[in-house]
Amino acid sequence: MAGKVNVCDHPLIQDKLAALRDKHTRPQEFRHLMEETAFLMTYEVLRGVRTRKTMVQTPLRSASAEFVAQPVAAVAVLRAGLGLLAGLTRVVPEARIGHIGLYRNEETLNPVRYYVRLPKDIGECFTVLCDPMLATGGSAVEAIHILKTDGARQIVLMSLLAARSGIKRIQEAHPDVSIFVAAIDPILNKSGYIVPGLGDAGDRLFAT
Repeated sequence: MAGKVNVCDHPLIQDKLAALRDKHTRPQEFRHLMEETAFLMTYEVLRGVRTRKTMVQTPLRSASAEFVAQPVAAVAVLRAGLGLLAGLTRVVPEARIGHIGLYRNEETLNPVRYYVRLPKDIGECFTVLCDPMLATGGSAVEAIHILKTDGARQIVLMSLLAARSGIKRIQEAHPDVSIFVAAIDPILNKSGYIVPGLGDAGDRLFAT
């Protein structure tokens, strides 16, 4: 699975994505939709988590069983990644939580780091980087670099939307990282926004 691009095209996910794209969707509804989309996507995102086989006793007889045997870390790229974090932690409430603060220099479009707080045992974790818009790829590349520097060894990226140029940049810089998206859009505009996209996810999430 390493390095693979996975489009989560389940009808329920696509239905919620359609509402997320709609400019008339209000912030409170947008927050709920982003959480629900992440909740649904998490099942595919965590497909590569390590498991342990064992036996359990049912009311009738013993049966083979499989348990998750690897801690999960969910790391949000601030601000907008928080909207995905809520849905992921509904599925895995025991997940370790991390935050990476990056903002985009509007002139160079390059990411600027201002905050990093990650789980201490991230090297043992199946780490999900939550960044809803993979546009130029600059922020995601920098966030993955930060995770690896801190010891993360198994990383996947969860986004709502990606541009092909952003996917290419991730694959060139971090070929071992799999990408999970709800859809791939064709282009970026001159400001580095995904088109048709859904606008600025952070602004729509927090009504700013």
